[in-house]
Amino acid sequence: MYAKRITSLPPYLFAEIDERKKKAEDKGIDIIDLSIGDPDLPTPPHVVEAACRAAKNPLNHRYPSYEGMLSFREAVAAWYNHKKHVSLDAEDEVLTLIGSKEGIAHSAFAFLDSGDIALVPNPAYPVYKNATLLANGIPHSVPLTDETEFKPDLDRIDKEVVRKAKIMFLNYPNNPTAATVEKTFFKEIVDFAHDHDIIILHDNPYSELTFDGYEAPSFLAVDGAKEVGIEFNSLSKTYNMTGWRIGYAIGNSELLKGLRLVKTNVDSGAFQAIQAAGIAALTGPQDCVKLDMEIYRERRDILFDGLRSAGMELKKPKATFYLWAKVPSGFLSIQYSMLLLERAGVVVTPGVGFGENGEGFVRFSLCVSKERIKEACERLERLDI
Repeated sequence: MYAKRITSLPPYLFAEIDERKKKAEDKGIDIIDLSIGDPDLPTPPHVVEAACRAAKNPLNHRYPSYEGMLSFREAVAAWYNHKKHVSLDAEDEVLTLIGSKEGIAHSAFAFLDSGDIALVPNPAYPVYKNATLLANGIPHSVPLTDETEFKPDLDRIDKEVVRKAKIMFLNYPNNPTAATVEKTFFKEIVDFAHDHDIIILHDNPYSELTFDGYEAPSFLAVDGAKEVGIEFNSLSKTYNMTGWRIGYAIGNSELLKGLRLVKTNVDSGAFQAIQAAGIAALTGPQDCVKLDMEIYRERRDILFDGLRSAGMELKKPKATFYLWAKVPSGFLSIQYSMLLLERAGVVVTPGVGFGENGEGFVRFSLCVSKERIKEACERLERLDI
């Protein structure tokens, strides 16, 4: 009945978590969900107001352009120039997306033929691998381990695989591990891509979710990066706009043309009222972002201290709204996740859901109030494991 390409896909991790959570709720368990990276903080009021005004304009009720409004792309370019010191041509080097996930998935179709190899970090956001499979490509796992601070060891990738590889996915600040990098790492990646003729696809939605003075660099801030790749970003995490579905891809103009060609055949662009909201977010006051980061920092510290008190081993992250913690000895990540759900009513994401190298870890999200985080920590401390 189904195409072979979708039978190769594993069940989507977060859908499974939702199903397990619902069964627990049906039993009357008070659930504290620390599994999904979906901000509980509201979209800034000035962004909502901009969308409402634009939605009333009949000009925005028609089909938008495929590449997005030039005014939105100009706002992206200005934001990147100011925040990341990256110069972009708004017309040729910025492409509007219906959320960055859509662009990431479609990039596999733009750059992979059947049998082409994609270098996919492991553990990682599932879309990188799944999009490769849907495009009939071959995902080659690149381990991210505690020993390498969850960065790929380029020298350990099989040389024959590197020779054949077409694209490489990257994501820093990282989901699920919360690992961070400096510009020197991206310089190594750019040199690697030049040496082996590999397209780099860098996913950067957590670029502004940083703490303790850390500033996340853009991949494109490195000399030569624009020659070998593109970067995806989103307004979802920075401005609490996950449900709005607005993002963008930036960088190499020829690569963006390929992605645009796929998109013109499968979607009709982002609603212009939402692009207007995006302009308001990017060009308006940024105090809302600073306030949100202070809220997340407080939540991070509470959860970090609580997990340490409960006996868990983890490092305090400098970015993202995730904590990546080792499971207690003797447990697999799914076993431990189910134990927390059934005995404590706390939902976390098993690390193995992000790839086999995520085994031995679970991911906690900061997208609930500090009061609920404190309650979750108290429940974990009461567990007799």
